[in-house]
Amino acid sequence: MTQIEIIPCKVCGDKSSGVHYGVITCEGCKGFFRRSQSSVVNYQCPRNKQCVVDRVNRNRCQYCRLQKCLKLGMSRDGE
Repeated sequence: MTQIEIIPCKVCGDKSSGVHYGVITCEGCKGFFRRSQSSVVNYQCPRNKQCVVDRVNRNRCQYCRLQKCLKLGMSRDGE
């Protein structure tokens, strides 16, 4: 087990699979971020843009999940 696998995903806290787009993330958040970058997305938050993004709730609000990815520094350049 490598050192990086012990660190949980910075976005949702799930088991990470390495550094993706510059941030330690799980496969789910890696794929979500990739999909959000490959097309023009216009996510809307149904609540007040303060949704909890964790392993259980990460699929509830795409807007807040993407904002958290960006806030953590994920970028297409950080492949």
